[in-house]
Amino acid sequence: MLVLVAPGQGAQTPGFLTPWLDLPGAADRVAAWSDAIGLDLVHYGTQADADAIRDTAVAQPLLVAAGILSATALGDIAPGAVAGHSVGEITAAAFAGVLDEAAALGLVRRRGLAMADAAAITETGMSALLGGDPEVSVAHLEKLGLTPANINGAGQIVAAGTLEQLAALNEDKPEGVRKVVPLKVAGAFHTHHMAPAVETLAKAAADLAPADPKVTYVSNKDGRTVAAGAEVLERLVGQVANPVRWDLCMETFQRLGVTALIEVCPGGTLTGLAKRALPGVKTLALKTPADLDAARELIAEHA
Repeated sequence: MLVLVAPGQGAQTPGFLTPWLDLPGAADRVAAWSDAIGLDLVHYGTQADADAIRDTAVAQPLLVAAGILSATALGDIAPGAVAGHSVGEITAAAFAGVLDEAAALGLVRRRGLAMADAAAITETGMSALLGGDPEVSVAHLEKLGLTPANINGAGQIVAAGTLEQLAALNEDKPEGVRKVVPLKVAGAFHTHHMAPAVETLAKAAADLAPADPKVTYVSNKDGRTVAAGAEVLERLVGQVANPVRWDLCMETFQRLGVTALIEVCPGGTLTGLAKRALPGVKTLALKTPADLDAARELIAEHA
């Protein structure tokens, strides 16, 4: 049983889209998407520096475009389930046929802009906590006024809040936490700081006509499988200001009988979590087209 997953913001690195544009038709396809959403995805995916692609309004459409492009390069596959981390849920919605490519890219463009606007209201950020007991860490974060915005499993929680609150966390780590790592994001995503973006995204979603998922869709709100397209879209809107429960998604993968997991471009983050939380499950991260043959072999064995 194969699960196809899509990473969230922070996975992007300078130039990561470059090798994918050498695939037949890829450059023209991405150029057309760029024209449709008013953002030069080719430039940002190939030439822009780390600061430029850290911009929320840039990073999010870039990640969804890369995820769709790399998944398409795998050919016509039938995963047992799909899921996405944070903005990766829009990519997963495209995999599942809930949104077509144009709708997914249009929605993520609105999402990125709205979240960038919300992040500009107050200086906020996110930091990953490595190690420690989840219950102890969550209680400690709440004491500092921080939100456990991503509970990722495999000993990782991401805290979000103001820069002052994050500085206090750096000085006062929860018991058992080995390290606090600032993330390459420009706001406290999946917290109350993003409430203004939810309203904007809800208006954008009202113009869409989602289809029911063609494959099992696992929601990062609570790890539940969602069978109705309208509910998937509703959850995509709400998760902007709600915590991501990737730990529960991985528990659902286990219940579904996962034997292999492929993470689309720019892969690495979610396969890393899976290696620690899903022992015995084969994992593969699509970083460049050089990974496609190995991915196809895995698909042939497990899909």
